[in-house]
Amino acid sequence: MGMQSAGAAPEEAGRRRRRKRHQPMSEINVTPFVDVMLVLLIIFMVAAPLLTVGVPLDLPETQAKPLEGATEPITISVAADGRIYIQDTEIAAEEVVPKLEAIAQNGYDERIFVRGDQDADYGTIMKVMGRINAAGYKRLGLVTLEEQQ
Repeated sequence: MGMQSAGAAPEEAGRRRRRKRHQPMSEINVTPFVDVMLVLLIIFMVAAPLLTVGVPLDLPETQAKPLEGATEPITISVAADGRIYIQDTEIAAEEVVPKLEAIAQNGYDERIFVRGDQDADYGTIMKVMGRINAAGYKRLGLVTLEEQQ
């Protein structure tokens, strides 16, 4: 009898030890994840204003107030050398209206901003605006910088 009780006791003690050693970790350390997310948030906050329009222009200055709107407008740029861009894509003057019809989500109520370099030919800017207006788009705006006094 003494042998059976002595043999049973070490097995039970061994099982108890094993259970304590192999318990899975129940907590997840989220601190590195939060740190990475905050760094990405800061990077995108700084980079977002730089991603709007990539065509570099020297805009003229006026005293007009900025237009308010809920949606992002379509931007058409006329560079100093007369090249025409929709957003960042260079297009020919004849393609302005077909491209607008393809990307205008609000139809003829789409807001369209025309950015013309101050050294660009006035006739080229007016030709682009005339084509857009003749196609039926009435919500046109010229983009300028606020005049410094």
